Amino acid sequence: MKNNNFRKSGLAIAMMAAMGASAGANAAIELYNEDGTSFSVDGYFNAFYVNRDDKANDVRNSDVKMGFLPNTIGFNFSKEMGDLTLGGRSSFWSTINDSLQSPTDTAIDVRQLYATVDGSFGQVLIGKDFGLYARSNIFLDEILMGFGSPNAVTGAGVSFGNIRTGYPYPNPSAQITYRTPDMGGLKVAAGIFEPANTTPGAQSEQSAPRFEAEVTYSADLNGVALTGWVNGRHQSSENATTKIDSQGVGYGVKASIAGISLAASGFTSKGDVPILINEATIPAGLASEEDADGYLVQASYTLGANRFVLSYGETDSDQGDFETENMSVAVFHDVNSNFKLVAEYNMFEEERKSTGVKTEDANTLALGAVVMF
Repeated sequence: MKNNNFRKSGLAIAMMAAMGASAGANAAIELYNEDGTSFSVDGYFNAFYVNRDDKANDVRNSDVKMGFLPNTIGFNFSKEMGDLTLGGRSSFWSTINDSLQSPTDTAIDVRQLYATVDGSFGQVLIGKDFGLYARSNIFLDEILMGFGSPNAVTGAGVSFGNIRTGYPYPNPSAQITYRTPDMGGLKVAAGIFEPANTTPGAQSEQSAPRFEAEVTYSADLNGVALTGWVNGRHQSSENATTKIDSQGVGYGVKASIAGISLAASGFTSKGDVPILINEATIPAGLASEEDADGYLVQASYTLGANRFVLSYGETDSDQGDFETENMSVAVFHDVNSNFKLVAEYNMFEEERKSTGVKTEDANTLALGAVVMF
């Protein structure tokens, strides 16, 4: 059970997906491990030189920014108690993108603060963690440790990776989630989550929690490593005049052999914003039952310390009134197991569906470095 909670955290999954299975061995620094009790710390730090040329708005910017993943430090706890292992994780995600806006007042984003109970029955998680809907879509993204679409280049947040160009965001949410043991490569997770108020106004209510679930299956077939998944969520919100049923389904498959990896994923949703379900976005028009869908296809080839990636994704949203697409070409070079260099070129376009006007047409060069422990 050593480092059990870190291995099952969202950040660990993300790092292992981007680096390969060997990352789990050096993903955290163990500070204490005696008498069935362990404590470890992990960190992730990155910065990119970003040159963005938006032809639609005739704007060109050069910046020093974070990539898709924020700079993070996490603390992991584990204690064996008879047949149970009790654990916990708290992770603090912070930005370097506020250098001039608020140089001495950097916000801390707590995306994970949870406890776990593990046993022969599986695992129960209570607290705040990433959601299950679109979870594997994003954590198995080949450019997870890169830059991606430049939604937040001019702001204080991270870039958007392939959020809004292939998948939505698995919002960190308060939850009670159950995960089964590994059943011959099959794993099931399901939980209740804090619902979003998508119908603000008089007598607004959410009479039931949000439900999310994910089923994953992994197998090795004659040297071909296969992973497939299906995930989804559902919730209802209503006020005195409106009821919104929000639901979404994500899916995907990834196959790897001899350094070559091919992946395809997608999602379809109704009444569920295709970027992130966030009450702050409700006034911008979240409260509707219109449709959205998207897909992402990727190929990568690993040669020695280098991984070459080609990625293309699209999202079409009636609710958000946009169509987007992004193509990425990237090279990831492992200097060693804890230090990575990244060169990436992204071609992003967004068009307003109702008018046909192209609101963004941005080519972005991102050159960066990632250090993790």
